[in-house]
Amino acid sequence: MSVLRLGIPKGSLQDATVALFGKAGWRISISSRSYFPGIDDLEINCMLVRAQEMARYVETGALDAGITGRDWVFETGSKVAEIGEMMYSKQSLAPVRWVLAVPEDGPIQTVKDLAGKVIATEVVNLTKQYLAKNGVEARVEFSWGATEVKVPQLADAIVEVTETGSSLRANHLRIVDTILESRTVFIANHAAAADPWKAEKISNIFLLLSGAIAAYTKVGIMLNARKEQLAAVLAVLPALKNPTVSTLSDPGWVAVNTIIDEDVVRSIIPKLKAAGAQGIVEYPLNKIVV
Repeated sequence: MSVLRLGIPKGSLQDATVALFGKAGWRISISSRSYFPGIDDLEINCMLVRAQEMARYVETGALDAGITGRDWVFETGSKVAEIGEMMYSKQSLAPVRWVLAVPEDGPIQTVKDLAGKVIATEVVNLTKQYLAKNGVEARVEFSWGATEVKVPQLADAIVEVTETGSSLRANHLRIVDTILESRTVFIANHAAAADPWKAEKISNIFLLLSGAIAAYTKVGIMLNARKEQLAAVLAVLPALKNPTVSTLSDPGWVAVNTIIDEDVVRSIIPKLKAAGAQGIVEYPLNKIVV
């Protein structure tokens, strides 16, 4: 039996990734003592790998496919096939940013002010490329962690990843520039992407994961309405496409089914009721495949 060797990101993306697979239809179980999670699919073998290393192992063929940040593909310079972008991260659906940050009350205002200075970061190659692009020579030092606390005693500036900027603000740091925006990507080894069985398996996994991501902020709405009130009810509803309208056993009534953004439900349901809708049901979604 053919098996796909799939890398699951260990660390900050781990919980979000396991939850995403759950919504997509796969149950992944992780033991604190093992780097090989269980999964309810005999055609997949999972391995926990740090996102920073994922692209390198996929490139060499140790893994057929994996999930990591596009930033780490760029940082390692790995030659992999990008199957597609996955708009999720550890906290939100927004991209993460690698930013150049300095002490909030310090004199540094632009990257040009860092000539001859020391910059601490985990993404040494990305930072050197950024400095070269801006014609700045500075010493870039690798940081093993806790990068925010290294300025000003150990470094003049840092390049650090952020989603909200809250950690930087808590450490009294000011963002000077964004050097890269990055999203999570599904990547594959080039040989695996060329293998018919593995390529189909990878494509199917990506399709269902993407459907689960698309459903994160959506809910379904079902309701009944009299035919003469249908136009007023439909005028309230936004939709991915046109709502589905079905005739009920009583010819004077119809059923309406649609998908809307979850954050507008609380304002729409009272309007639907006022327009004549009855039997309004809101239900969660696992996947939207369009």
